[in-house]
Amino acid sequence: MSEKLPPKHIAIIMDGNGRWAKSKHLPRSSGHQRGVRSVRKIVKHCAKIGVNTLTLFAFSSENMKRSDEEISVLFKLFLTVLKNETKKLKDNNIKLKIIGDLSVFTPEIQSLAEDAQEQLQSNNGLNLVIAANYGGQWDITEAAKKIAEQASTGGLNPQDIDPALFQKYTSLAKYPQADLLIRTSGEVRISNFLLWDIAYSELYFCDTLWPDFDEDCLNLAIESFHSRDRRFGKRNGNT
Repeated sequence: MSEKLPPKHIAIIMDGNGRWAKSKHLPRSSGHQRGVRSVRKIVKHCAKIGVNTLTLFAFSSENMKRSDEEISVLFKLFLTVLKNETKKLKDNNIKLKIIGDLSVFTPEIQSLAEDAQEQLQSNNGLNLVIAANYGGQWDITEAAKKIAEQASTGGLNPQDIDPALFQKYTSLAKYPQADLLIRTSGEVRISNFLLWDIAYSELYFCDTLWPDFDEDCLNLAIESFHSRDRRFGKRNGNT
């Protein structure tokens, strides 16, 4: 892997759990469970190589359209992960932030999510962001609502609204903009993930199913990132 510094903020659409399970004639739940192993590997590796923020798309708002059985499995898995992984994250100096509309989850999950974030609040290593029941359009809409409320009460002049101010009201306001967006499983689309935050992200799509995505796969994505000419809309000196 290149000796250059890693991207400050990596975002990943973890796709392919169901197809992985199907290819092995296993229930979809096995794919989701195996996917958690990949999460552990990638979180640990990002912390090791000095990534500042890792955002994982764990559960989209569109996932609510799936079968009741699969939604139940996802909820239970999320609950199990919160119970089992918080201490490990604390021991590895990882800070946790969960973004999205958590109101769809059970009170137990909501409570555990809040407790986990509080327990890890003093850590100062990798910022791990989990997007659960999250959608990019939802995020933008919620930011717009907050801005409109302030403007309606006179606390904000509409003329002062610009991209920098709008950013302050989004879910990832306190984190660096996403440098690299990775999607696994061969699908080439964004699926309503971090629409505001990936305006100038480098996009990397790979065929590897998420349960098979490991440190070497991430290194390849980072190498691809370093090969890009990031101009942020500007011309370089030779054009």
